[in-house]
Amino acid sequence: MMKRFRSGREADDEDRSGHQSPPLGRSSEETHQDEHTRLLPNRVDGSHYLSPDDPAVSPYNLWTVRFVRWVTVALTCISFVWWVVMVISVFLTPPGLHVRGSPFFAFSYATVALLTLAVSLLFFSVPSRPARVLGIVNAVVLLVDTIIILVVPGLRHAEIWVGIASVVWAALMAIWFVAADRTVQWGKAEEEERLTGRPESRRTVLEWTEVLLSTIALTATALAVVLMTCTLTLRAFDSGLAPPGERYWVDDNRYQIHLYCYGNKTDAAGATTTTVLFEGGEDPVEQGLWQFAENAVKNGSISRFCFADRPGMAWSDTAPSPFSATIASDALSETLSRAGEAGPWVLASAGIGSLYSRVFSSRHGDEVRGVLMIDPLHEDFLSRVGAPGRGFLLWIQGVISPCGIDRIPGALVRGRRAADRVWGRSSYQSGSSIFAKLQESLVADTLTKRDVVSSRAIQDKDTPLVVISSGQKIRKDKDWEDKQRDLSHLTENLKHWDIVDDAPHRVWDDLGGREVIERRLKKLARP
Repeated sequence: MMKRFRSGREADDEDRSGHQSPPLGRSSEETHQDEHTRLLPNRVDGSHYLSPDDPAVSPYNLWTVRFVRWVTVALTCISFVWWVVMVISVFLTPPGLHVRGSPFFAFSYATVALLTLAVSLLFFSVPSRPARVLGIVNAVVLLVDTIIILVVPGLRHAEIWVGIASVVWAALMAIWFVAADRTVQWGKAEEEERLTGRPESRRTVLEWTEVLLSTIALTATALAVVLMTCTLTLRAFDSGLAPPGERYWVDDNRYQIHLYCYGNKTDAAGATTTTVLFEGGEDPVEQGLWQFAENAVKNGSISRFCFADRPGMAWSDTAPSPFSATIASDALSETLSRAGEAGPWVLASAGIGSLYSRVFSSRHGDEVRGVLMIDPLHEDFLSRVGAPGRGFLLWIQGVISPCGIDRIPGALVRGRRAADRVWGRSSYQSGSSIFAKLQESLVADTLTKRDVVSSRAIQDKDTPLVVISSGQKIRKDKDWEDKQRDLSHLTENLKHWDIVDDAPHRVWDDLGGREVIERRLKKLARP
């Protein structure tokens, strides 16, 4: 029992009356009361320790703990501002914040930092060992991500300072979370020992609930960070895959476009040959058209061909937002100029890529010897490309793309190689490809449609034109047939309009479709 002290007046009263003041904690029924009984309890006579459940027992009594919370609030505000900037940069790139790779990685790291600090603030007064362990895991993994980005040249080129700053900030916030939680734990123990006599190990139901919620949130964050590290490792491995052509800086050295050319520029007599310039559709040119073009050169149907990957596709960097057909045409023109390629050209394009070729043709009429469009997309269908629902789904895919939910199983289980992920059958899963399609969707029914309509008005009407349509698409969609017919009047020099009965939208996937395309290209390139 702790020794209790009594005041001098109490001792005097006891000596005079022979009675002792009733001890605290007893009811009036248990104590004899007389004229000497106190009306108010004697605080000096009782214990100076508080109940552990008393609200006064709080780590916030310490200035250090309050300071840590203020700093956490400030860091949360900074993280929120950066997170908002990362969200905006997906739709409209602020000056100096262009990321050459997928902007969704920088956004994901900003989200991790914000969530970590939000958990710290929500459960600030309830520190726990599981939270600190998960915070340490997050900090270590994020530091590993930082090292990977800084060490691998391809990732360093793609993420530049925006992505690097985001992952470093996320790592620092994870470290701060651990430090803040440990500080609160120390403050809590100090105040409990000072005010109750001993540190408390028990928790209320509410505190256990808060510990559970913080553990769940941090576990989900840690899982996401680990998946992001696996995806980052795949990207590091893929960056070692060398492109077949060369990459050229465009737009004031803001990003690079990959250009590949194959064949002889001159014939046996020394005359300049016509180069077929391929433009891919919904997929990179490397998926089928590249192989088709090489076979056409070997067969002697064409002498030479080139293709450039649109920004975000295959080996090309992503471009700043917004990105319309005119901007794409300017980037292609700059790429060809830097590579020393001057034509003359036969433009061969497929699907939505035909829109880009049409804008390019209208701006380079003197250099274009012919236009061949393979199941082209009409500008009236751009409303489908720019539908809000499609854009929202692309944004969601982009947000979760850093976790590599489909890329990681593909690499581990399905045997997907680097080529599959860069330009092959799994390339649509990459964050840069998703971002390119999101950019396309955002301006499809506005800027791009305006560009294409304008290009139709200034298109050279004497340019030879060939349209090759998918029989499957025409049978399924009557409107598609009407628009294919309308595109056959793009110029006044229509050479052929072929409908390949059994061919899908990717007409070159069908043997008959390949034969028709090669035959028509030969007539355009070798008139």
